[in-house]
Amino acid sequence: MSDKPLLGRPLLDWMPVQGSAWAEKIDFLNNFITYVSVFCTVAITLAMLYYAWKYRKRPGHETSAYITHNATLETVWTVVPTLVCIFVGWYGFVVYKDMREPPANAMEIYVEGRKWAWSYKYENGKTADADLVVPLGKPVRLIMRSKDVNHSFFIPAMRVKEDVNASEYHYMWFTPTKLGEFHIFCAEYCGRSHSGMLGTLKVVSESQFEDFVNDRKKEELPPEELGKKLYTAKGCNACHSLDGSKLVGPSFKGIYGRDAQCESGATIKADDNYLRESILYSQKQVVKGYAPVMPAFEGQFKEEEIQALIAFLKAQK
Repeated sequence: MSDKPLLGRPLLDWMPVQGSAWAEKIDFLNNFITYVSVFCTVAITLAMLYYAWKYRKRPGHETSAYITHNATLETVWTVVPTLVCIFVGWYGFVVYKDMREPPANAMEIYVEGRKWAWSYKYENGKTADADLVVPLGKPVRLIMRSKDVNHSFFIPAMRVKEDVNASEYHYMWFTPTKLGEFHIFCAEYCGRSHSGMLGTLKVVSESQFEDFVNDRKKEELPPEELGKKLYTAKGCNACHSLDGSKLVGPSFKGIYGRDAQCESGATIKADDNYLRESILYSQKQVVKGYAPVMPAFEGQFKEEEIQALIAFLKAQK
């Protein structure tokens, strides 16, 4: 494994290996907060002990003069911590914002958590239960959902972690910068074998990744193709066009990522969660200008079929 053991490492090198583009930024902020906190704790404690000893009550010593305040000292201990907090808040917000906005060309992989293992499905239909394999230097967006209880997908080397539950899709993304194998953990207690819910992230060269992802079973249909079949088989084509023309329901052309104006007055972005909800619970958020006539498909689709339909909708540019 590429995760370095604790023994034999330099004293200050206590973080996991930096395996993604996020790692250096997150480690900087983590270390900055840690070092400032340690410095302040030590400095304040030493000052307290020093003055407690210096001004201790002793025979023959007069009582010190009563000092009400010191404007310079009070200004320093107010302004400096305030500036430090502003910097930490600003830096953390900037990094967090970047971590929540994946690039348009990110490779998407569906991740399913279940008691007590992870499984993965790639854009071309390739499935894997053991290892998550990704190419070096390519942004990867993980779209995650639980099959049962709550889980949390955690890759320490990539400095990414996201809760995973059954009610909606969660996502995170990263760009791997180091070849090797890295630990995957479930970071939320999920039952008896929680501690054994382990996995491995394998970062390989682009050619190795192509060999891996294209080595699949013949019956594995790419999600987009399966979604296209379901679009016709389930009668979606009767109400939703692909060319922008208005039918009974809104057109699927360019639907992914656009804002949907709803009859309730809300504006909702058509992301994975919105599309999934619209398929299963069609009456929850009806698009403005359309009648609520679409039947609900709750219980009529397998999860992989929902993912396939969403993949098909994403392709309708």
